[in-house]
Amino acid sequence: MLLGSTVFDFDEDFMAHIYIFSPSSAVRDKAAFRRGLKRLKAQGHEVEVDEAALSSHMRFAGDDATRIAAIARAAASGADVALISRGGYGLTRILPALPYKAIAKAIDAGTQFIGLSDFTAFNQAVLAKTGRITWQGPALGEDFGAADEPDDIMQACFDDLLIEQGEGTGWQLPKAHAQHRVLVKDAPLWGGNLTVLTSLLGTPFFPQVKGGVLFLEDVGEHPYRIERMLTQLLHSGVFAQQKAVLFGQFSHYKLVPAHDKGFKLNTVVDWLRSQIKAPVLTGLPFGHVATKVLLPVGAKVDLATQGRDALMVWGHI
Repeated sequence: MLLGSTVFDFDEDFMAHIYIFSPSSAVRDKAAFRRGLKRLKAQGHEVEVDEAALSSHMRFAGDDATRIAAIARAAASGADVALISRGGYGLTRILPALPYKAIAKAIDAGTQFIGLSDFTAFNQAVLAKTGRITWQGPALGEDFGAADEPDDIMQACFDDLLIEQGEGTGWQLPKAHAQHRVLVKDAPLWGGNLTVLTSLLGTPFFPQVKGGVLFLEDVGEHPYRIERMLTQLLHSGVFAQQKAVLFGQFSHYKLVPAHDKGFKLNTVVDWLRSQIKAPVLTGLPFGHVATKVLLPVGAKVDLATQGRDALMVWGHI
């Protein structure tokens, strides 16, 4: 069962001010961008588009200064939600120059920053520098601008956040990865895209989280590459400090049977379980997939499993 599974009909009390900005790669799929805007507006929201949202400089949504300024405008917008247009690449190179005080002030005033993929760098840096909570969740084009209708669970979780009812999530563990009962209390939730997270290791933008629940996802990475990044986190002592590790969706990769000889993602999961004391849970509905929940990076959570059922609660944020 997933919490947040009811889609709400918004009235004026629930109309949100949503600010769209592009902190990473340039928007190439303009049709998806327009669909996303149209759908959010059709839900009754006030949608404000940053002046540089469709900028392009090489592979980026504008040069570094342009994207730093866009983040500053998002922080100054007074919006209920600052939502990225897309992920891609570009945030790690501008992390030293982000306006962290302004971002923290905006979060304290009620702005929820939401994104995924490359936005993992923003999530971790804000947590490391300010201790504030930001969200891993949808992007405008990939999710609200999908060719088909937006996923019901993603939409419901987004709606829950807007009306301040998104207080947790639940999912069913795969049969092969069901564990003995797990109970974790009052642990900081953090993580996101594995590649981006690992790239921050050893920098001031990597949060020093002890006793946490670390969630991970990735896209287009063969399992051996996933394992290689996990070994870096393992040997650097990150896993030893966690109370639990959650695997989201690792999608859009291709095995090479002639070389793999049976090596697959489950091999990686089993290997990691043999290396660390913390429980490793799989099946979290999050990643570069249509069905995704929203996860508060930096929030304290309680995590419990019983049989194949997993429940994670963070309460009112």
